[in-house]
Amino acid sequence: MPRTDAERPETHAERLEWVRAEAEEAGDGHGFEVAAGEGDLIHIRQSDEPGRIVTTTRAKWDAFVLGVRNDEFDHFVEPWP
Repeated sequence: MPRTDAERPETHAERLEWVRAEAEEAGDGHGFEVAAGEGDLIHIRQSDEPGRIVTTTRAKWDAFVLGVRNDEFDHFVEPWP
């Protein structure tokens, strides 16, 4: 017999404290979520697909955030000519 949610053991992802970012223009409820895991692990997922999680290290995450702050990824969001 299948377990109900109340009987199901908590999964690793459910124990994480997810921080959500949502594009202001989108307004469609879809967002990007990040959570710090054990040790130096950082977990990333889309709110509309919470079961698909990408894991990286704190050092790689910090390098990515620094790149965002330095406008290194702006060409991904600028309109095409």
